[in-house]
Amino acid sequence: MMKVSIIIPVKPGGEVRALAPLRMTDYPYDSYEILVAEGKCPSRQRNQAADMAGGEVLYFLDDDSLVAPGFLRRATAYYEASSIAAVGGPSLTPPDNGIMQQAFGLAFASPFGGGGVRHRYRKWGDARETGDHELILCNLSMRASDFRAAGGFDRRLYPNEENELLVRMKRKGLTLIHDPDLAVFRSQRPNFGAFVRQLFGYGRGRAQQILLGGGSGIVNFVPAVFLLYLLSLPFADKPVYYLPLLCYLGISLFFTVYALIETGKTAPALILPAVFPALHLAYGAGLLWGLLRFGIVTHDSPAGDVTIRRVKGFEDADGW
Repeated sequence: MMKVSIIIPVKPGGEVRALAPLRMTDYPYDSYEILVAEGKCPSRQRNQAADMAGGEVLYFLDDDSLVAPGFLRRATAYYEASSIAAVGGPSLTPPDNGIMQQAFGLAFASPFGGGGVRHRYRKWGDARETGDHELILCNLSMRASDFRAAGGFDRRLYPNEENELLVRMKRKGLTLIHDPDLAVFRSQRPNFGAFVRQLFGYGRGRAQQILLGGGSGIVNFVPAVFLLYLLSLPFADKPVYYLPLLCYLGISLFFTVYALIETGKTAPALILPAVFPALHLAYGAGLLWGLLRFGIVTHDSPAGDVTIRRVKGFEDADGW
C-alpha cells in the first residue's frame, strides 16, 4: 500500500476542522501520516512539512477541507502510472452554508463567474487529464519525488503557488489529473467583504505568478480591462460607450437565470447580479495592483517561524 503524507497548513493557534473527517478514512492506519504546519506563510509551511514527510505521495489539504472516507484509496490508485505527478478534485460549497455563501459558490461554479476555473468548484464530468486551471491547493496530491524535483512551491507566491508549480510540471511533460469524485467540502467566505478581499488576493496572486513566468492566458486580464473601462465611463461623451456595460448586465442576468434553473437555489441565485461584478472587479483590481506592486519592488514571503506538528505518524498506534 502506497504511503501518504497529508499536509495541512494553519495559522498560529487556528482550528484544524479537517482532522475530524480524516478520522473516518478507510485507508490503512499505518499507511498515512498527518502533518499540521503552523505559520504565517502557507507556501513555506507546506514546503517544510514536505521536507519532513515520509510518504510517497503528498496530499495537501486546507485546515477546513472536509474529505470523504475513500479519498486516499481513490487518489493513490492514479500513481500506479509513473507519468502522473498530481491528482486533485474540486472544492464544493457545503449544503449547510448560508445563503450568501451559497451565492459565492454559485458564482465560482458559473461560466460567467469562474470561467475556465469553474470546475474547481463544481462536480462535473469524468476523471481527466488537465492543467492547473482545474486543480486547487485545498484538495491536491502530488508525487513526493516530483514535488521535490521541482523544488516545491515558490514561497514568494500566495495564493497561486500551486498554479505556478503545476505549470512547471506540465512543461516537463508530467501528467495532471482532475477527478470530480475526489471532491472535498469547504465553506465559502462568511460575508461580502471577506469575499471581495479573497478575490482581490486571487488577482494579486495571479499577477505575481505572471511576473514570475508561471503562465497565464488572455482571459485573466479581462476583469482588469473591464475595471479600467468602468473607470473611463465618466469621461465618455457618446451613448455608444455604454454598450459594453449594457452587454455585461445582460450576460449577468442570463447566467443568474441559468444558475437558478440549473441548481434550483432561488435565494442564492437572486444575489448573483451583485456577486458577479464584485467578483470580476475585485479580481481585476487585485491583478492591476499586483502587476504594479510586484513589477516595481521585489517582495519576499512573510517572515515568521513554522512549527510542524505530527498529529498522526506511520508508527502511531495509540490513536489521535
